[in-house]
Amino acid sequence: MTTQLMTDARPASAAARATGPSRWHRLLKTPYLYVAPALILLITFTYVPVGNMIWYSFHRWDGLDPVMEPAGLDNYIRVFTDEQYWRVFLISGYYLLASFAQIAIALYFAVVLSFSVRFRNLFKGILFFPYLLNGVAVGFVFLYLFQPDGTLDTVLRLVGLGDHTRLWLGDPDIANLSLAGTSVWRFTGLNFVLFLGAIQSIPGEIYEAAEIDGANRWHQFRHIIAPGIRRIISLSFILAISGSLGVFEIPFIMTGGANGTRTFVVQAYETAFQFRQIGLASAMAVVLLLFVLLITWLQRRFLPDDEVTLS
Repeated sequence: MTTQLMTDARPASAAARATGPSRWHRLLKTPYLYVAPALILLITFTYVPVGNMIWYSFHRWDGLDPVMEPAGLDNYIRVFTDEQYWRVFLISGYYLLASFAQIAIALYFAVVLSFSVRFRNLFKGILFFPYLLNGVAVGFVFLYLFQPDGTLDTVLRLVGLGDHTRLWLGDPDIANLSLAGTSVWRFTGLNFVLFLGAIQSIPGEIYEAAEIDGANRWHQFRHIIAPGIRRIISLSFILAISGSLGVFEIPFIMTGGANGTRTFVVQAYETAFQFRQIGLASAMAVVLLLFVLLITWLQRRFLPDDEVTLS
């Protein structure tokens, strides 16, 4: 009988040893299997191209020759010393100011429409609709708006302001303002949705308590809304800075970079695909990436993301 019990127990213990490790292996590997597709896509289409871009930036290459000539730091030195490459950074100032304007406009309408207002759903749709449009479509729409004797000039003449018509895209003194205004019209909806969602996440009991204490709309904004959406405001400034440095499609479509509207990204595009200087264009892209990371780090350093409490 003892021999039979030992014989019966042996297969059971062997089965436990066989199934035990495989079960733990499955438990350990399952989370990584879930994130594996996302990691593969991220590495393949983000980190590998960035690594190639950094590698290209230290070479002279036209994009066609199978052999790349080492260039050391020459491409980076040229980016910082040649005026035609670093001067276009100044054009980003127009879009940076426009980004601050669109943040202010979006914040104003988000605060107003967060309260009970007639037709507020209609106004929400009107404000967010431009962001849904394709950038190419927006560029062509405003191209017809700003062209000589176009829509804007016609409207100005109808209201008696015909003397104020200008070459909106042909005058270097005003072309960047016209393009920056187009950027404000298109991207205000994004900031509006971010602000509106953050404001609506604040508990309504806080507003009710503030109204009982006699707080008006300005007091509610100053002491409830502004502290409550501080993180979103900080995120909007980060997006504004990085977006103003990476402007491409609006000036490229509407002016092609002519009349002093060439941005840093447009300059990098022309360097790579028109002048066939892939290494130099890659160095410009690396400099832009490092500059955006530096600005973001400085902002996070001097404006820390503290925990927000409204209780």
